[in-house]
Amino acid sequence: MALKRLVEYGFLWLVGGSLYYAFEIAFRGFSHWSMFMLGGICMAFFAFQGRAMHWSEPMWKQVIRCTIFVTACEFITGIIVNEWLHLGVWDYSDQPFHLFGQICLPFAVIFSGLCAAGIPLCGYLLHWIFREEKPRYRVL
Repeated sequence: MALKRLVEYGFLWLVGGSLYYAFEIAFRGFSHWSMFMLGGICMAFFAFQGRAMHWSEPMWKQVIRCTIFVTACEFITGIIVNEWLHLGVWDYSDQPFHLFGQICLPFAVIFSGLCAAGIPLCGYLLHWIFREEKPRYRVL
């Protein structure tokens, strides 16, 4: 059972990393390996939190939880890759409501939309590929 979970989360990590990396290429024209890692971690979290609630919690609560997680991970990743390692992967200093240039409100809103798409994607991938419990999403 533990090996199956490891394979499932590894698969979701690869899917999430690939999708986020491709998303950045499409909209920014470039990306960085750290964004692949971060996208994968976030996708795995989407599945983890959904499973914890048996996919029955209202979607808006899941989106808020995941948006907070994604934004916190973006901040931590930013501190590591931009501040400590000086890689200059991104800088939100010119955006409104930013925190040390690592996160900002406009991108947190964008991340909420990605979460709203990623949560059901995780649930259905687990169901279709790994025969896991079928998710039952509801808005309220």
